[in-house]
Amino acid sequence: MTIAVGERLPDLKLKEPTADGPAEVSTGDLFKGKRVVLFAVPGAFTPTCSLNHLPGYLDNRDAILAKGVDEIAVVAVNDPFVMTAWAKETGGLGKIRFLADGGAQFAKAIGLDIDLTANGLGVRSKRYSMLVEDGVVKTLNIEESPGQATVSAAATMIGQL
Repeated sequence: MTIAVGERLPDLKLKEPTADGPAEVSTGDLFKGKRVVLFAVPGAFTPTCSLNHLPGYLDNRDAILAKGVDEIAVVAVNDPFVMTAWAKETGGLGKIRFLADGGAQFAKAIGLDIDLTANGLGVRSKRYSMLVEDGVVKTLNIEESPGQATVSAAATMIGQL
């Protein structure tokens, strides 16, 4: 079942880039006592993700943070090394958090996984954005198609903050 507004996110482990290599991060710790914008992409380095979705959040980072958001994070069903390379390649390292959901455990736990095996991608995350306050989902924007980034775009999120 898909997570809904008002529900608490599960506490699972993800990986993120650090100066010392990939480090484990608990979603419970990530969201505890904070207001976080989380958006998900089906895959790092994929066209819509790299050319549209991520750049919107990077370009609007300051505007989002100015609305009382503590952090912005992107999650993808990729390994932490791919997420590190994507963060560096896009100039996003240190600006937003890049989270690797390598086995799609987080995507599956919140009911936002999608099987893109027919496209050669395997099980991935649906494209979405959400505002999370102290671990509770306050807004949730899910794309109908993984190739679109409109309802989950930074501009939509800014309008909801």
